[in-house]
Amino acid sequence: MDTLKPHIAVVILNWNGKKYLQQFLPSVIAHSESEAEIIIADNGSTDDSVSFLKETYPALRVCCLGKNYGFAEGYNRALKEISASYYILLNSDVEVTRGWIQPMLHLLESDDTIAACQPRILSLNQRTMFEYAGAAGGWIDRLGYPFCRGRIFETLETDKGQYDSISEVFWASGAAMMVRADDFQGIGGFDDFFFAHQEEIDWCWRVKNNGKKVYVCPSSIVYHLGGGSLAHDNPRKLFLNYRNNLIMIWKNLSPSEKAGTILLRMVLDGVAGIRFLLTGKLRYCFTIVEAHFSFYRWVLFEEKVKTANKPLKSHSGVYNGSIVWEYFGRGKKIFSDIVKIKK
Repeated sequence: MDTLKPHIAVVILNWNGKKYLQQFLPSVIAHSESEAEIIIADNGSTDDSVSFLKETYPALRVCCLGKNYGFAEGYNRALKEISASYYILLNSDVEVTRGWIQPMLHLLESDDTIAACQPRILSLNQRTMFEYAGAAGGWIDRLGYPFCRGRIFETLETDKGQYDSISEVFWASGAAMMVRADDFQGIGGFDDFFFAHQEEIDWCWRVKNNGKKVYVCPSSIVYHLGGGSLAHDNPRKLFLNYRNNLIMIWKNLSPSEKAGTILLRMVLDGVAGIRFLLTGKLRYCFTIVEAHFSFYRWVLFEEKVKTANKPLKSHSGVYNGSIVWEYFGRGKKIFSDIVKIKK
């Protein structure tokens, strides 16, 4: 590798994902090897992922973590062992395309205030559709609900070129995310407590509170299978999403915004729980209650850092309204029907 180039490390976190490594690693090697070092961080797999890698790809670096630390702590531990200018965090169920790294590298190299960016993320199985985990860049509403250009809740848009422009967003997807190593480590990486789900949104929010920016780079394209670890409606995933979202809000909102936002979220999350109850999904209702009590315990016993953050509306990629109301109340399912895109 040319030593004059910035050192890029593509880091794939694997947990019992041999079938994904078999299917997707060839595209990563074919379209990344000349640009970056490819590293597999194994989160204590109990299948034969590691032996498969050593036998099939002996030249690849494999970092064995010993046990399943989850997405957040798993990446934190792995990236501390990797010396690079840029990390690309890539899910094991992602197919990359020719030239996918260069547009993101060019964007980050052009402006040192950009801490991270993501590619256009399309569905592997419906290749003209945006994919749930990131689509064309992440946004957030004033109550802390994340959504995407190209995906709001369960509604996915067809990619018709409507989000082709490079754009500043609120968060980049952990499924495929290029970050400046100094910025990642500079604010302490992901929050280990999150384990998995929304840790990348929390990290992006902290980055933005520290004066940096996050972008989407649509000329870089990847295809994501999705649901590789937990399905969207898995109770464990539901718990982590609700709990982690509340923690993220509490950590990152300015002091004047916290109480009112949490009270509104308690009401809306309660409505979601009642909806699950009325549709016979009792387990999901109890999961939301469990997530809230876990959040309260975190506030009482786990919270370590209290900071004076910037008002949420001061950041780019924020919808200063309720995405829940727009989607469920007004029936608006498409990003561009809710957020007016600047041409």
